[in-house]
Amino acid sequence: MTANSSVADADPFDLARFVDAQNDGQTYSVALGEISRGRKVSHWMWFVYPQVAGLGRSATARRFAIRSLEEARAYAAHPVLGARLRESAKTMLTAPGASADAVLGGTDAVKLRSSMTLFAEATDDAVFTQVLDRWFHGVPDEATVTLLHRN
Repeated sequence: MTANSSVADADPFDLARFVDAQNDGQTYSVALGEISRGRKVSHWMWFVYPQVAGLGRSATARRFAIRSLEEARAYAAHPVLGARLRESAKTMLTAPGASADAVLGGTDAVKLRSSMTLFAEATDDAVFTQVLDRWFHGVPDEATVTLLHRN
């Protein structure tokens, strides 16, 4: 076994890419602050609220796409990423604002809906369905559900 294969075995989904992006420039802390204030102004959606592969078209969206329910479960179970995902979802529940569009902007509200749908499908954690209830009348993202169950 080579050093590279042992790294791949320890992190088969390369979840480190998310941790690195969230830690860069304290991006995760910035994101939480923006959500708490009810106004997103910087760029962090891809790696704080990742979506299923097949939705995003940009290079960044493709890099941070979750490719399977198995990867989504690994993300949610990761000691750093899972805790941050739940914390940021809970923060969204209490964010001021009349709509997810008002808090995040229209494009990123769509990404939030798809991310919460992904993790609601992948886990039993109620916080993801609570976000869908609060901001999207409990309606999951249809495109995410379709992509997840395509295989």
